Amino acid sequence: MNYRTYKKVSYYSFVLPAFLIYISVILFPVVFSFVLGFTQWKGYGEMRFVGFDNYKRMFSDPIFHIGLRNNIMIVLVSVCGQIPLGMLLAYMLHRKMVRKTNLFETLIFLPITISSVIVAQLWNRVFSPIGIVPALIRTATGNPDYVMTIVESKRFAVVPIMFVLLWQHTSLYMVIFLANLQRIPASVIEAAQIEGAGEGKIFLSIITPMLSSVIFINAILAISGSFKSFDLIYSMTGGGPAHYTEVIAVYMYNTTFVHQNYGYGSALSIIIILFIILSLLMTRGVSKAFKI
Repeated sequence: MNYRTYKKVSYYSFVLPAFLIYISVILFPVVFSFVLGFTQWKGYGEMRFVGFDNYKRMFSDPIFHIGLRNNIMIVLVSVCGQIPLGMLLAYMLHRKMVRKTNLFETLIFLPITISSVIVAQLWNRVFSPIGIVPALIRTATGNPDYVMTIVESKRFAVVPIMFVLLWQHTSLYMVIFLANLQRIPASVIEAAQIEGAGEGKIFLSIITPMLSSVIFINAILAISGSFKSFDLIYSMTGGGPAHYTEVIAVYMYNTTFVHQNYGYGSALSIIIILFIILSLLMTRGVSKAFKI
C-alpha cells in the first residue's frame, strides 16, 4: 500500500462512520418524513398516496394558523427579548455594575440548568387561579374575587409561556456574550472613557458593533430553537386551552402520535424545517446587508 492509498483509507476510515451516522440519524428521517407528507398512513396498514392534500389541508387549518402565529411571537420574544436582555446583563456583569457578580451570574444562569418539565410545573403554580400572580393582583386591587383570565384568552394565552421562555433562556445568551466580552481589550473601553463616553454610549456605539457576529450567531440559535419549542409548552399547557397556546411542534406531535395521522404530522414537520431554513436565510441576508 503506497502513501496515497494509505492516506485515502485513513481519511475514509475517519469520515465514513460519522457520515453513516448522519445519514441514519438525520438525513434518512428527514427524507422519510418528506415522503410520508404526501401520504395518508396510520403507522400500520396500507400507505395511501394523497399528493399535496396534506399541505392544502394545512394552510386552511385554523389550528395550524394559531400554531404559526404563536411560533412567530416566540421568535420575536427570543430575538428581540432574550438576546438584547442577555447582552445587557452580560455587559453589566462584565463591567461589575453590581456587587457579588459571581452570585448574580449563578442566579441568572440557574434557570437554564433546570429541566423544562420542572420549570413548567413551577410556573403553572404561579399562574394558576390559586397561584402567586392572581394573589398579588387581588392584594393590589383589593378585589378578593379577581380571577386571572389571561390563560383563557385566545390572543393572550401564550403570553405567560413567552414570559417563562424569556426567563429561562436569556441566561444562555448572557453566558455567550459574557465569554466574548472578556475577549475585548480593556484598553478599548478605557480609551472611550477618556474621551468622555458614558456606559450607555460605550454599550451602544462600541460593544454592540464589536459583538455583531456574536449577535448573528445567537439569532440563529434563537430562531431555530423557537420553531422547535416543544418540551416547556407541552408540559405547561399541552397546547390548550382550545389550542390557544399551540405551536407547530406540539400540533405535529399530537397529530402524529396521539391521533396517528403520520402523513399530516410529517407534512407539519417538513414545514417546520422549511420555516427554519427560510428564517435563517433571511437572517443571513440581513447580516450581509449590514456587513456582519
